Amino acid sequence: MTARGPAASYLLAGTVISDGAACPDSVVAVLGDRIVYAGPRSGFDASALPGVEELELPSGSILLPGLVDLHCHGAAGGDFPAGDDGGCRAAVDYLHRNGTTTLLASLVTAAPEDLLRGVRTLKLLADEGLIAGIHSEGPFLSHARCGAQNPDWLRDPDPELLRQLLQEANGWLKTMTYAPELPGADELVRMLIESGVTPSLGHTDADASVAAASLEAAAAGLARWEGRTARPTVTHLFNGMPPLHHRKPGPLAACLRLAGAGTVAVELVADGVHLAPETVQMVFQLVRAENVVLVTDSMAAAGLPDGDYRLGRSAVSVRSGMATLQGADTLAGGTATLLDVVRRTIEAGVSPAEAVAAATCVPARVLGLESEIGSLRGGMRADVVVVDQHFGLVAVLRGGEVIGQVGTS
Repeated sequence: MTARGPAASYLLAGTVISDGAACPDSVVAVLGDRIVYAGPRSGFDASALPGVEELELPSGSILLPGLVDLHCHGAAGGDFPAGDDGGCRAAVDYLHRNGTTTLLASLVTAAPEDLLRGVRTLKLLADEGLIAGIHSEGPFLSHARCGAQNPDWLRDPDPELLRQLLQEANGWLKTMTYAPELPGADELVRMLIESGVTPSLGHTDADASVAAASLEAAAAGLARWEGRTARPTVTHLFNGMPPLHHRKPGPLAACLRLAGAGTVAVELVADGVHLAPETVQMVFQLVRAENVVLVTDSMAAAGLPDGDYRLGRSAVSVRSGMATLQGADTLAGGTATLLDVVRRTIEAGVSPAEAVAAATCVPARVLGLESEIGSLRGGMRADVVVVDQHFGLVAVLRGGEVIGQVGTS
């Protein structure tokens, strides 16, 4: 099939995987930028869409909701933290065409002026509907667990800096990673919630009790806001925190327990680099797919060959697809797309329906956009990813427009 622009109506046929279930012999009907029907082919009345164009898809095609990435620093040479408009747009375009139809653009810890510049650039993309908002990974993080975050700019929670970031973002700052053990973290969480920002615990050296208390307080705070469906999240579980020890369980014990209870959602960078497949399978079995958010943590090298890149102001080397700080073995983001992550999650032993849910409807609920994106249902935005039986990309619709396919990414 060839790429084409918006049409009056499209019909796509195959197995639909949405909302944790797989439905064979189904169709998705699109009119303009909306889905008007998604379900068994036998239940679709073709006369309701005269002139509908059925897209030619390979036999055995699978139809997924557009993927939703809550933690992404760039792609295709574009680095969101750098705040360069052209680079950011190139990254977003690449990600959209490769199946991530909704994303938060993630910043990293940096000097205040760099953070504010990044927010100003990304706000413009959000205003245009290209991204769903901004995720700030720092700067209020632990020195002991900073990972690839620049330790020179880590700081305790600073209400004035947060106010500046919120003002520049003008409502588009959606999530912020923070370490709960830092002085002022409780006030930070309160300010975030009151400003409509979801707190995300991460890059922390906290003990189990401190982590649990902070997440429970954040969940209670979010619940008090009428109409909010958001809950706190955990930034890339296992990475940026101490390992689980039977006498000193640390934040992992609290995060797993609260995810199992449905109080929080935990991010997993299931790209085959950040986590072992057995770890990914274990988390899905322990806390269930509805409490897992698959993310990429991707940086500028995503979609490009091995080489030297930047993550903000940090130099990064990519070898065999693994991104590390130059001269160190510290992981510095990922190079996979979210569709790659879904595929590797399935290879780890997670069912396709569960893996897809963790990359679609679950993150959509975190954003409070579950009535708009993340599912294939009538009335939803027409974001559809078509894959083959091996979850290789076939085509992408975003808002009813065919924007990506095999061979064009």
